[in-house]
Amino acid sequence: MAKQHDFTEGNIVRQLFVFSGPIILANLLQISYQFIDSLWVGNLIGADALGAVSISSTIMFTVLSFVIGLNNAALTILSQQKGKKSEEGLKRYLNAFVVLLTGMSVVLSLVGVLLTDWVLQLMGTPAVMMPMASAYLKINFIGILFLFGYNFIGTVLRSVGDSKTPMYFVLIAVLLNAVLDPLFISVFGWGIEGVAYATIFSQGIAFATGAIYTLRKNLVPFTKPHVPAKREVADILKLGIPAGLQMSVIAAGVMAIMSVVASFGPAVVAGYGAAQRLDSLIMLPAQALGTAVNSMAGQNIGAGKWDRVYRITFYGFLYNLTIMLSIATFVVLFAEYGILLFIEETDAVRFGTGYLKMIAFFYPFLGINFILNGTVRAAGAMFQVLILNILSFWVLRYPITYLFSEMFGEEGIAYGIGTSFVISSLFAFLYYRYGKWKDIPSFGEEEEEMEKAHRVR
Repeated sequence: MAKQHDFTEGNIVRQLFVFSGPIILANLLQISYQFIDSLWVGNLIGADALGAVSISSTIMFTVLSFVIGLNNAALTILSQQKGKKSEEGLKRYLNAFVVLLTGMSVVLSLVGVLLTDWVLQLMGTPAVMMPMASAYLKINFIGILFLFGYNFIGTVLRSVGDSKTPMYFVLIAVLLNAVLDPLFISVFGWGIEGVAYATIFSQGIAFATGAIYTLRKNLVPFTKPHVPAKREVADILKLGIPAGLQMSVIAAGVMAIMSVVASFGPAVVAGYGAAQRLDSLIMLPAQALGTAVNSMAGQNIGAGKWDRVYRITFYGFLYNLTIMLSIATFVVLFAEYGILLFIEETDAVRFGTGYLKMIAFFYPFLGINFILNGTVRAAGAMFQVLILNILSFWVLRYPITYLFSEMFGEEGIAYGIGTSFVISSLFAFLYYRYGKWKDIPSFGEEEEEMEKAHRVR
């Protein structure tokens, strides 16, 4: 059984290194999951099917964004309960999350199936792709409980200091999906529906394995599901809704930036697209560190150990700079080779290579956002992080990128995005340093005070 870490004591630097490593690997596996799907679909079914999956995946990403938001809320609340060493608090909030997520998954499944065709038409799905996209999306909506479930179990385990076990569940899903895709597509002859069945079956097995293992090993104090208290539901929604909206803001901001890129023509779009695929790999360490800091700081906030919270943030900051500067150096040296993995068209390769080289040393500033936001999110400042994200994408990144692209041409895209990284990290630091996130009461605090008062009487 993987070890659960108590982050309220021990060597912080070592804990950050050991805890964030499996999160990086799990995120890498998630990326490979999508890559493998695209590989099989494109080669075994064709370009139209790949387009149908891409369109449908955009819709599922929107749903997944809200799931990620709820999981961020779970990570904050549950890590605080772990830090307090409150098993009763863990039980109550775990139950509340299980009941809410199950209810939401059922509602989303029904609504998703009913509205699939309407949403696809709204998105302007080409007629030739419509039947395939509809079938693929409806099957995914039917199995959405598994998507909720296996993501949630991973979050719960990370909140109590175990990042290795969730990695194995993701590995199970990825390996199963890689085997089942060609089996369902070609051997069973199910076509694109087979891809969808492979996805939900893989996620279902990973979810079932995770649930059984977690319950049998008693890794967290699950109880028989029951109606949660209003206070617990309110806490979850108070954090979960703005956390979900954060992802929507990010997704919309990315689309807005793409509109600037598209104005320079196909070669720039292709080069930028290839660079973004590499971006998703480059940012994995910073994203994982943000998650690790969220969990570690949350436990210490729950325990009231603010000195360790500040030290976790400081060492996370240094760790981010070290890793991201090393990656930036590597990117500058080998950018062209990375772009050539995806495209070969001369002008596209030239832009993609130049973009990566220009923006490489701005990556540490984006990493700073992940670290600082991870800490303030651990205190429950989800709405404040939402405002910071709106500021980052809509007040800074999109306008500055548009302005710089007008001033410097296609090179201005990298200058604008990089400059926004620097300014947004400054705003994140100012809120971390002077904001009132430290004054937010820890979750379950009121109930604990009432219980103490009752015992005194």
